[in-house]
Amino acid sequence: MREFFRLLRKIIKTGVARSRFVMAAIGLGIAMVLILVAIQTYTDFNQLLYGAQNQNETADFLVINKQITNAMMGQANKSAFSKEEIEQISKQPFVQSFGVVTPSQFKVVAQAPGDLHFATDMFFEAVPDSFLDVKSEDWKWEPGNNTIPIILPNDFLNLYNFGFSLSQDLPQISQETVKALPLQVNISGNGRSDSYIGRIVGFSDRISSFLVPASFMNWANQKYGAGQAAGTTRVIVKTPDPSNPKLVKFLNDNGYTTNLDKLKFSKTRVIVQTIVSVVGFFGLVLLFFALLVFSMFIQLVIAGSKEEIQLLVTLGAAPQQLQRYLLKQFVPLYVIIGIVSLVLVAACQYAASIALSRHQMLVDPWPGVGVFAAIVLIMLLVYLVNWLTVKKYVNN
Repeated sequence: MREFFRLLRKIIKTGVARSRFVMAAIGLGIAMVLILVAIQTYTDFNQLLYGAQNQNETADFLVINKQITNAMMGQANKSAFSKEEIEQISKQPFVQSFGVVTPSQFKVVAQAPGDLHFATDMFFEAVPDSFLDVKSEDWKWEPGNNTIPIILPNDFLNLYNFGFSLSQDLPQISQETVKALPLQVNISGNGRSDSYIGRIVGFSDRISSFLVPASFMNWANQKYGAGQAAGTTRVIVKTPDPSNPKLVKFLNDNGYTTNLDKLKFSKTRVIVQTIVSVVGFFGLVLLFFALLVFSMFIQLVIAGSKEEIQLLVTLGAAPQQLQRYLLKQFVPLYVIIGIVSLVLVAACQYAASIALSRHQMLVDPWPGVGVFAAIVLIMLLVYLVNWLTVKKYVNN
């Protein structure tokens, strides 16, 4: 058998159209790299969005309200959600859990103790406890309790420390100090006025509002409010992906709005998906042309040695032997190109993981399973196409 293959090596003119062969090899390598890069980029992007190590819980919760227009000014009822609208929002596929933000129906004035000389009108809101990012044993209230637990937004304390206090020559205060200082909270409405002690139990990065327990809100609205439930003007939802284009489209189509900073990755996601699709498309186009050039090269090799092959077949050589020989000339090349492409993608992925980790974005340092599956499928596809080409022209 070895002597037979040596004879084939001398007879078949493998030098025919060698430049096309080199072009096909380069094209196949570039195609593999582009396809693998597209797959790995898509994998990394999903890992950044959904990976447990990259989860940022403040980005998973959105407070939604209607966008106020000139036509709605002076008509507070138009900013409230109807029962149908609330049901529509809660049933959206991108909503994991849903809650109503309950507003206060009374007037609130908070006054800081001591020498701070700080008093302000404010409002209270309440949300289901499952939506809070502050966990405290003091977050509870029962009728008869004169102390109200309050959660402040972090932005409020920052505005005081770096805006109001500096302009009024007042001392800046830390979170620990605020928690230790009791507030005098004056609540009035429905012909009543009472004073309570407000105790700050935590600071929220999730909800930009002054929060009190739902039990207190329901009780106070009955006592100081109109005595009937007010319309729901804000709702809170938990979503696995705030950048979901379907979520953004739903909000825009219905005239709803939320913290736009949490939706800023929606356009980025669309751009990344478009780039990945384009890269993958060009990779597939290059793969098609590489397969085409390989097939043409095989045709030229066989056509250039047509008489010699016919003579070998006449002398008793089996077409299968010729097929095996020709395929052995190409299979090692496929493997080498696949390994080189995989090494290049692995090196890029490792470098990307290091660069992203500097910005607290974590991805796997090695290519994903999809990359290895793709390289195997591509090599099988190339082998199958060349096997069919060799079989067709050798038999002819």
